[in-house]
Amino acid sequence: MWSFPSGRRLFVVLLVLVVSVAFGASDAGSTTGGPDVSRAAATPDRARYDVTLRSDADGGHWTGRQRVSFRNASDRPLREVYLRLWGNGEDQCGTPDARSPVTVSHVDGGTPDGLAVNCTALLIALPKPLTRGQRTSVAFDVSITVPDRNARFGREGAYRFLGNALPVLAVHDAKGWHLDPYVATGESFYALTGDFRVRLDHPSALKVPATGHTRTLSGGPGRTVTLSVANRVRDFAWAAGPFRTATETTPGGVRVKSYWAPGTPAAGVRLNRVDAVASIDRFGREFGRYPYGEIDLVMTSGFGGGMEYPGLVLLGTTEEGSAVVHEVAHQWWYGIVGNDEYASPWLDESFAQYANARFYGWDTRDCWSDVYWPDDSTALTGSMAYWSRHPGEYHLVYTAGPCALADLERTLGADTMAQLLKRYAQDHWYGVSTTADFKKAAQALTDEDLGPFWETHRIR
Repeated sequence: MWSFPSGRRLFVVLLVLVVSVAFGASDAGSTTGGPDVSRAAATPDRARYDVTLRSDADGGHWTGRQRVSFRNASDRPLREVYLRLWGNGEDQCGTPDARSPVTVSHVDGGTPDGLAVNCTALLIALPKPLTRGQRTSVAFDVSITVPDRNARFGREGAYRFLGNALPVLAVHDAKGWHLDPYVATGESFYALTGDFRVRLDHPSALKVPATGHTRTLSGGPGRTVTLSVANRVRDFAWAAGPFRTATETTPGGVRVKSYWAPGTPAAGVRLNRVDAVASIDRFGREFGRYPYGEIDLVMTSGFGGGMEYPGLVLLGTTEEGSAVVHEVAHQWWYGIVGNDEYASPWLDESFAQYANARFYGWDTRDCWSDVYWPDDSTALTGSMAYWSRHPGEYHLVYTAGPCALADLERTLGADTMAQLLKRYAQDHWYGVSTTADFKKAAQALTDEDLGPFWETHRIR
């Protein structure tokens, strides 16, 4: 999601998908008091999503079948899983005249229960307990109707954005079941990496950018099939519309595919393409080589900010460009180095904005002049539960966060900070990071006690 401005306009955005798992009905819905850490490895893991969908004439409605296979990584038997239907977050359970945008039916491989958490969580009881290391799968029909709003899951004119649309597995870890509510400002999402094989059947007049490596095949009369393969990603998103397109390859070998609506300012499109090519190679050098080979830029003039998904970013674009560098940085900070975005949004937003500031060479020595703390209890490391209650303060993860990381760079030294970020990314590659992890990693690189630094910068 987006960041604060400096010579570019401010974008604030929205995001994505996730899902939850269950080990016993008595624990379902809890996010605290989970089992012993040694027995509660994050699970289910090594998920594979096989999806076949067919769209209507304008890409606003998709129907088909989805199968999810997964492994139990925990010592505790897995008795149920949760699907997170994040696309229902805004509309919740719908109305008598309009049902929820994402519906699941005809479930095989388990027994569905009622929808919970405002229709964003569906429990599926497994036919028998799944022990550690065992795999199983569930399959279901899915219907997706793109809402009539300009948002990450929404539409703008003839263009459809399908972020948060596919049901995905939730996570159970040492803290219990992660069944957090959807938030519109910021993200609620916490997902382990999985593999996606997605087949999208659509009218040939529509271009369909999507997460992963894509190729197209002829479908039925007047139709095209877009096939996508994406490995070790936390989510899957796509868009549909009569986009204009261009493709270039960075010096580092990453393919950048650009899709834009005809009314998008040409100067902004050009700038986004240049900055994306430069930033994805630079961040590859700083944090570790981008592993997915391809990234899609989806640009329109009316989209409200920027939104990140693995291998695909949505960008509201003016003549001055967009938040493209911030969203590209999210490919590492949330995508490759994961985090619980509901519990610790600073770990992706502040890190992405710090990378953005470094890319543009902003002078961060006076950046605290833009920061105002409302009271002593406010922490940079607050959860989305806090920021949702205090939406006027959420900008702090974009302002105070990169300022704190810039101060840490001055405290450690530029070379040590670079070493810290690259090593930290490698240590958490395709994994999940926490604030405690980062503090420990930083402390390991200096003899100076960083306790006062964390307290001064409200990193708690």
